[in-house]
Amino acid sequence: MRNAIDAGDGDYQLRVLREKVAAEPDDVPVRLELAQAYRERGYREVALEISRLAVARFPQSGDAHLALVRDLRDVNRRGEAIAGLENFLKEHPDSGAAFYSWLGILRDESGLWPLGEPAHRKALELESSIDYLHNNLGYNLLMQGKNQEAAGEFREALKLNPASQMARNNLGLALAHSNATTEAVANWQRTSDTASAHNNLAAVWIERGNYPEARRELDLALGYNKSHSAALRNLELVGRLDGSPASLELLKPQDTRWRRFTISFRRLFVGPLDARPEAPKSASVH
Repeated sequence: MRNAIDAGDGDYQLRVLREKVAAEPDDVPVRLELAQAYRERGYREVALEISRLAVARFPQSGDAHLALVRDLRDVNRRGEAIAGLENFLKEHPDSGAAFYSWLGILRDESGLWPLGEPAHRKALELESSIDYLHNNLGYNLLMQGKNQEAAGEFREALKLNPASQMARNNLGLALAHSNATTEAVANWQRTSDTASAHNNLAAVWIERGNYPEARRELDLALGYNKSHSAALRNLELVGRLDGSPASLELLKPQDTRWRRFTISFRRLFVGPLDARPEAPKSASVH
């Protein structure tokens, strides 16, 4: 615990928590509260060390294992997190939906989409009424090219939580990739303006390499809002990709603020479109 003491020196809350751990060494929640306090202050390696000690001392504690999973993920050690969680679930197959959801998330983030799918389905088998579990499975299916199945899961998520911006945006993606472009635009318009909806569809066309369709959607977006910053950036990007730059007059207002872009369609969207799967809320959300 020497690292923890050094890192938290002078912090009253950390000192109190350390004293509690010393006084009640068998209190798992207090240990995990201490790890969380260090995590929140940016001491990720210290939080990881505390979580490791908690799991070593209390190997049957599901809460300790989930804390360790989060901390391993924070330091980009997903392979270790996956292996540890798989072993825990072999010994405790009746663990709750959060455990299987985290396993699916970790596999997804490692690019193991086919392996992530059964974990997400198991989580939903245990808790079918949680909207973000449907969203997470939907995103997994979307990344596997199973667009219609994905759209079904996003619709289920929206039935349970109509205000979910992530599920709404992801449904638009699934519809667009299914070539239901009119429906995709209408879906996005439910939570954003018309210009943003057409810009989002343009982003999908850019990602698919269909630059004429992307230009058509960007023209529509700029027709509704000629100063739409995301549409202007995407128009400039299309010009770089297909060799037909937009006019300098159109691009001039934004030109000095632009940076170079990589082809990553998730960054072309407007609004809170973090395409990563959501972490289970019961495990202290991502």
